[in-house]
Amino acid sequence: MKVLLVEDEKPAAQKMARLLKQTAPDADLVAITETVEDTVNWLQEHGEPDLILMDIHLDDGLCFEIFDTVKVTAPVIFTTAYDEYAIRAFKVNSIDYLLKPVGEEMLRKALDKYRAIHEKYHYGQAGYRHLLQEFSAAYKSRFLLKIGSRYKSVSVNQIKYIFSSDGNVFLQNTDGQAFALEFSLDHVQKLLDPADFFRINRNCLIHIDAVEEMVAYSSSRLQLHVKEEKPQEMFVVSRDRVPEFKRWMDR
Repeated sequence: MKVLLVEDEKPAAQKMARLLKQTAPDADLVAITETVEDTVNWLQEHGEPDLILMDIHLDDGLCFEIFDTVKVTAPVIFTTAYDEYAIRAFKVNSIDYLLKPVGEEMLRKALDKYRAIHEKYHYGQAGYRHLLQEFSAAYKSRFLLKIGSRYKSVSVNQIKYIFSSDGNVFLQNTDGQAFALEFSLDHVQKLLDPADFFRINRNCLIHIDAVEEMVAYSSSRLQLHVKEEKPQEMFVVSRDRVPEFKRWMDR
Protein backbone atom coordinates (compact mmCIF):
# COMPACT_ATOMS: atom_id res chain seq x y z
CA MET A 1 0.00 0.00 0.00
CA LYS A 2 1.68 3.18 -1.22
CA VAL A 3 0.73 6.23 0.85
CA LEU A 4 1.25 9.93 0.17
CA LEU A 5 1.18 12.19 3.25
CA VAL A 6 0.20 15.84 2.72
CA GLU A 7 0.99 17.83 5.88
CA ASP A 8 2.62 21.26 6.28
CA GLU A 9 3.57 20.98 9.97
CA LYS A 10 6.70 18.89 10.50
CA PRO A 11 5.83 17.65 14.03
CA ALA A 12 2.38 16.59 12.80
CA ALA A 13 3.92 14.90 9.75
CA GLN A 14 6.39 13.01 11.93
CA LYS A 15 3.61 11.90 14.27
CA MET A 16 1.42 10.73 11.38
CA ALA A 17 4.32 8.82 9.82
CA ARG A 18 4.94 7.11 13.15
CA LEU A 19 1.24 6.25 13.59
CA LEU A 20 1.09 4.91 10.05
CA LYS A 21 4.04 2.60 10.72
CA GLN A 22 2.41 1.36 13.94
CA THR A 23 -1.05 0.77 12.48
CA ALA A 24 -0.07 -0.40 8.99
CA PRO A 25 3.37 -2.06 8.88
CA ASP A 26 2.73 -2.95 5.22
CA ALA A 27 2.32 0.72 4.25
CA ASP A 28 5.00 2.36 2.12
CA LEU A 29 5.15 6.10 2.83
CA VAL A 30 6.31 7.22 -0.61
CA ALA A 31 6.50 10.97 0.07
CA ILE A 32 5.54 13.84 2.35
CA THR A 33 4.45 17.08 0.67
CA GLU A 34 3.80 20.34 2.51
CA THR A 35 1.97 22.62 0.07
CA VAL A 36 -0.70 22.59 -2.62
CA GLU A 37 1.94 23.29 -5.27
CA ASP A 38 4.30 20.54 -4.07
CA THR A 39 1.47 18.01 -3.98
CA VAL A 40 0.27 18.87 -7.48
CA ASN A 41 3.83 18.61 -8.81
CA TRP A 42 4.39 15.28 -7.06
CA LEU A 43 1.17 13.77 -8.42
CA GLN A 44 1.93 14.96 -11.93
CA GLU A 45 5.42 13.47 -11.80
CA HIS A 46 4.81 10.21 -9.94
CA GLY A 47 1.15 9.39 -10.53
CA GLU A 48 -1.30 8.44 -7.83
CA PRO A 49 -0.55 6.38 -4.72
CA ASP A 50 -2.97 3.84 -3.29
CA LEU A 51 -4.04 6.19 -0.50
CA ILE A 52 -3.55 9.83 0.48
CA LEU A 53 -3.46 11.16 4.05
CA MET A 54 -4.18 14.87 3.67
CA ASP A 55 -4.30 17.87 5.96
CA ILE A 56 -6.77 20.55 4.83
CA HIS A 57 -4.98 23.78 5.79
CA LEU A 58 -1.64 23.93 3.97
CA ASP A 59 1.01 26.65 3.75
CA ASP A 60 -0.22 28.02 0.42
CA GLY A 61 -3.97 27.41 0.69
CA LEU A 62 -6.66 24.80 1.24
CA CYS A 63 -5.99 21.29 -0.03
CA PHE A 64 -9.15 21.39 -2.18
CA GLU A 65 -7.17 23.48 -4.68
CA ILE A 66 -5.25 20.29 -5.46
CA PHE A 67 -8.42 18.64 -6.77
CA ASP A 68 -9.14 21.71 -8.91
CA THR A 69 -5.70 21.52 -10.51
CA VAL A 70 -4.98 17.84 -11.05
CA LYS A 71 -7.19 14.78 -11.41
CA VAL A 72 -7.17 12.73 -8.22
CA THR A 73 -8.99 9.41 -8.04
CA ALA A 74 -7.12 7.86 -5.11
CA PRO A 75 -9.09 7.60 -1.84
CA VAL A 76 -8.27 10.27 0.74
CA ILE A 77 -8.30 10.28 4.54
CA PHE A 78 -8.49 13.91 5.63
CA THR A 79 -6.86 15.05 8.87
CA THR A 80 -7.65 18.50 10.24
CA ALA A 81 -8.29 20.55 13.35
CA TYR A 82 -11.43 22.00 11.77
CA ASP A 83 -14.81 20.30 11.40
CA GLU A 84 -16.42 22.81 9.00
CA TYR A 85 -14.94 21.21 5.87
CA ALA A 86 -16.52 17.77 6.30
CA ILE A 87 -19.21 18.23 3.64
CA ARG A 88 -16.71 19.63 1.15
CA ALA A 89 -14.31 16.76 1.86
CA PHE A 90 -16.92 14.12 1.10
CA LYS A 91 -17.68 15.76 -2.22
CA VAL A 92 -14.19 14.79 -3.35
CA ASN A 93 -12.49 11.44 -2.63
CA SER A 94 -12.83 11.23 1.13
CA ILE A 95 -13.33 7.92 2.88
CA ASP A 96 -12.82 9.41 6.35
CA TYR A 97 -12.44 12.76 8.10
CA LEU A 98 -10.27 12.69 11.22
CA LEU A 99 -10.16 15.60 13.66
CA LYS A 100 -6.77 16.34 15.18
CA PRO A 101 -5.18 15.26 17.36
CA VAL A 102 -5.31 11.95 15.49
CA GLY A 103 -4.77 8.92 17.68
CA GLU A 104 -3.66 5.40 16.83
CA GLU A 105 -7.16 3.93 17.15
CA MET A 106 -8.68 6.65 14.95
CA LEU A 107 -6.17 6.01 12.18
CA ARG A 108 -6.51 2.23 12.50
CA LYS A 109 -10.28 2.42 11.98
CA ALA A 110 -9.85 4.70 8.96
CA LEU A 111 -7.31 2.31 7.43
CA ASP A 112 -9.61 -0.64 8.12
CA LYS A 113 -12.31 1.21 6.19
CA TYR A 114 -9.88 1.76 3.31
CA ARG A 115 -8.95 -1.94 3.23
CA ALA A 116 -12.60 -3.01 3.28
CA ILE A 117 -13.39 -0.74 0.34
CA HIS A 118 -10.23 -1.82 -1.47
CA GLU A 119 -11.11 -5.50 -1.15
CA LYS A 120 -14.79 -5.12 -2.01
CA TYR A 121 -14.12 -3.10 -5.13
CA HIS A 122 -11.50 -5.35 -6.68
CA TYR A 123 -8.34 -3.56 -5.63
CA GLY A 124 -8.60 -0.78 -8.20
CA GLN A 125 -9.33 2.90 -8.70
CA ALA A 126 -12.20 2.00 -11.03
CA GLY A 127 -13.82 0.17 -8.14
CA TYR A 128 -13.33 3.13 -5.86
CA ARG A 129 -14.93 5.46 -8.41
CA HIS A 130 -17.86 3.04 -8.51
CA LEU A 131 -18.17 3.38 -4.73
CA LEU A 132 -18.25 7.18 -5.02
CA GLN A 133 -21.01 6.89 -7.60
CA GLU A 134 -22.97 4.71 -5.19
CA PHE A 135 -22.59 7.34 -2.48
CA SER A 136 -23.81 10.12 -4.77
CA ALA A 137 -26.68 7.96 -5.98
CA ALA A 138 -27.89 7.61 -2.39
CA TYR A 139 -29.57 11.03 -2.64
CA LYS A 140 -32.60 11.77 -4.78
CA SER A 141 -32.11 13.71 -7.97
CA ARG A 142 -35.83 14.06 -8.80
CA PHE A 143 -39.29 13.79 -7.25
CA LEU A 144 -42.21 12.30 -9.18
CA LEU A 145 -45.28 14.22 -8.02
CA LYS A 146 -48.91 13.19 -8.52
CA ILE A 147 -51.19 16.11 -9.37
CA GLY A 148 -54.73 14.86 -9.75
CA SER A 149 -54.62 12.38 -12.62
CA ARG A 150 -51.29 13.77 -13.88
CA TYR A 151 -47.68 13.26 -12.85
CA LYS A 152 -44.90 15.83 -12.83
CA SER A 153 -41.17 15.18 -12.43
CA VAL A 154 -39.29 17.89 -10.53
CA SER A 155 -35.49 18.01 -10.36
CA VAL A 156 -34.00 18.76 -6.94
CA ASN A 157 -32.22 21.68 -8.62
CA GLN A 158 -35.66 23.21 -9.25
CA ILE A 159 -36.57 23.12 -5.56
CA LYS A 160 -36.41 26.42 -3.70
CA TYR A 161 -37.49 25.08 -0.32
CA ILE A 162 -39.62 22.40 1.32
CA PHE A 163 -41.85 23.24 4.26
CA SER A 164 -44.43 21.73 6.58
CA SER A 165 -47.75 23.35 7.42
CA ASP A 166 -50.66 21.95 9.43
CA GLY A 167 -49.21 18.45 9.29
CA ASN A 168 -48.63 18.48 5.53
CA VAL A 169 -45.36 18.84 3.61
CA PHE A 170 -45.00 20.93 0.46
CA LEU A 171 -42.31 21.44 -2.16
CA GLN A 172 -41.92 24.98 -3.51
CA ASN A 173 -40.19 25.13 -6.89
CA THR A 174 -38.31 27.97 -8.56
CA ASP A 175 -41.39 28.80 -10.67
CA GLY A 176 -43.36 29.65 -7.55
CA GLN A 177 -45.48 26.49 -7.59
CA ALA A 178 -46.17 24.42 -4.48
CA PHE A 179 -46.71 20.66 -4.58
CA ALA A 180 -47.75 18.31 -1.79
CA LEU A 181 -45.34 15.54 -0.82
CA GLU A 182 -46.24 12.19 0.70
CA PHE A 183 -43.29 12.23 3.10
CA SER A 184 -42.58 13.78 6.47
CA LEU A 185 -40.06 16.62 6.50
CA ASP A 186 -37.66 14.43 8.50
CA HIS A 187 -37.81 11.76 5.79
CA VAL A 188 -37.38 14.27 2.95
CA GLN A 189 -34.28 15.64 4.66
CA LYS A 190 -32.67 12.18 4.55
CA LEU A 191 -33.38 11.91 0.81
CA LEU A 192 -31.59 15.15 -0.13
CA ASP A 193 -27.90 15.97 -0.36
CA PRO A 194 -26.90 17.98 2.76
CA ALA A 195 -24.44 19.92 0.62
CA ASP A 196 -27.43 21.50 -1.16
CA PHE A 197 -30.21 21.53 1.45
CA PHE A 198 -30.24 22.74 5.05
CA ARG A 199 -32.91 22.33 7.75
CA ILE A 200 -33.05 25.90 9.08
CA ASN A 201 -35.81 25.18 11.62
CA ARG A 202 -38.43 22.55 12.44
CA ASN A 203 -40.61 23.50 9.49
CA CYS A 204 -38.32 24.45 6.60
CA LEU A 205 -35.63 22.82 4.48
CA ILE A 206 -33.99 25.27 2.08
CA HIS A 207 -31.83 24.99 -1.05
CA ILE A 208 -28.55 26.87 -0.87
CA ASP A 209 -29.19 28.72 -4.16
CA ALA A 210 -32.47 30.14 -2.83
CA VAL A 211 -30.71 32.21 -0.16
CA GLU A 212 -29.89 35.76 -1.30
CA GLU A 213 -28.69 37.13 2.03
CA MET A 214 -29.18 36.87 5.77
CA VAL A 215 -29.65 39.48 8.47
CA ALA A 216 -29.44 39.39 12.25
CA TYR A 217 -32.79 38.67 13.88
CA SER A 218 -34.12 38.59 17.42
CA SER A 219 -32.86 36.06 19.99
CA SER A 220 -29.57 35.49 18.11
CA ARG A 221 -31.38 34.05 15.09
CA LEU A 222 -31.01 34.84 11.38
CA GLN A 223 -33.67 36.06 8.96
CA LEU A 224 -33.08 34.75 5.45
CA HIS A 225 -33.95 36.74 2.37
CA VAL A 226 -35.13 34.11 -0.07
CA LYS A 227 -35.32 34.79 -3.80
CA GLU A 228 -38.70 36.20 -4.86
CA GLU A 229 -40.16 35.69 -1.38
CA LYS A 230 -41.19 38.12 1.34
CA PRO A 231 -39.40 37.77 4.70
CA GLN A 232 -41.43 35.58 7.03
CA GLU A 233 -41.04 33.49 10.15
CA MET A 234 -40.64 30.32 8.08
CA PHE A 235 -37.30 31.64 6.80
CA VAL A 236 -35.79 32.29 10.23
CA VAL A 237 -32.83 30.11 11.19
CA SER A 238 -33.23 28.69 14.70
CA ARG A 239 -30.68 29.96 17.20
CA ASP A 240 -29.13 26.54 17.81
CA ARG A 241 -28.66 26.02 14.05
CA VAL A 242 -27.07 29.40 13.26
CA PRO A 243 -23.38 28.38 13.70
CA GLU A 244 -23.77 25.29 11.51
CA PHE A 245 -25.77 27.24 8.95
CA LYS A 246 -23.02 29.87 8.66
CA ARG A 247 -20.43 27.15 8.09
CA TRP A 248 -22.70 25.56 5.47
CA MET A 249 -22.98 28.87 3.61
CA ASP A 250 -19.23 29.51 3.83
CA ARG A 251 -17.96 26.29 2.22
